[in-house]
Amino acid sequence: MEWESDERELKAAGAQPLGGGRVGYLIRGWEIESRKRSILNSSLLQQWEEKLQTSHLPEMVFGESSLVLKHVNSGVKIHFNAFDALCGWKQEALPPVEVPAAAKWKFRSKPTDQVILDYDYTFTTPYSGSASVEKNIQSGRGAAEENSCNAHWEDCQEEIDMVALASKEPILFYDEVILYEDELADNGVSLLTVKVRVMPSGWFLLLRYWLRVDGVLMRLRDTRMHCAFKVNEEPIILRESCWREITFKALSSKGYPIDSAAYGDPGVICERLPIVKRKTQKLIIS
Repeated sequence: MEWESDERELKAAGAQPLGGGRVGYLIRGWEIESRKRSILNSSLLQQWEEKLQTSHLPEMVFGESSLVLKHVNSGVKIHFNAFDALCGWKQEALPPVEVPAAAKWKFRSKPTDQVILDYDYTFTTPYSGSASVEKNIQSGRGAAEENSCNAHWEDCQEEIDMVALASKEPILFYDEVILYEDELADNGVSLLTVKVRVMPSGWFLLLRYWLRVDGVLMRLRDTRMHCAFKVNEEPIILRESCWREITFKALSSKGYPIDSAAYGDPGVICERLPIVKRKTQKLIIS
C-alpha cells in the first residue's frame, strides 16, 4: 500500500519538499531523503565484486538505493546503503550455515564440478548504519572549507522511549528501502531493509536484517534509531541494536511449529527468537 502524506499536517510542521527529483522533505532542520533504484546490472556487480574482493553477492543488490538523513546546521549525516552493509558482511565473515545433506541447493558460484560453500551465503551483516559530519564553514577569506568534525557512537544507558513512539501522532513522511535480498535458492530468505517514519516530534527508523534458512535457522538483527526535533540545538541520536537467533530444532523443542510458512513476518514472531546481543549507543560529535 502506498503511503500518502497529509498536506495540511506537512504544512503545519513547516515541511518542504526537497525538490530536484528527490523524494523526501526538509523537516525541522533535517533533510530526509529516500532513494529507490533498480538492482545493479552485471557490469556494476563486477565492479562491486572487485571492490569487495569476492565472487559472491546477493541475488538482488539495490546498490544505488539509500536512505539519507542530514541535519543541515550541524552537518550530521546518517545514511544507509548496500555497499557498507556488504563490507560488514565481508569483515564479519561468519562460517556458512550448515544445511541438511538432502537439501539441493543451487548457489550462484563460478562454474565448477563441485560447489564448495566456503563463505557466508546468507550475507549476514553487523551493519547498523553509517554516520558522518558534512559541514562547510566560512574561512577568514570568505571561502567555504570543510569542517573537521567527526562522529562516533558511544555506549550509553539511555534507551529509546518505545512507549512514547507508540502514541498516536501524525506521520509526515514514511518510506521503506530494500538494500539487498536473496531467496537462498528458494530455501528461505536473506533480506536487508530500512524503514523511516517522521512525526512532528522527531524521526524514527528501523534497519532490519532478516534471515530464514528453512528448517535450519532464523536470525534477526534490528537497529533502531530515534532523534527528537530540538530547535537550535545539536541533535541527540540514540541507536539500539538487538540481535536474535534460534534454530528450528530449538523452536520444535519449545512446542512451536517448524513449518516455514509460520515465519514469514519477523515483526510478528521476533519474540520467539532469543536475544543474543543488545546495546544502546548515542552519537557523539567531536
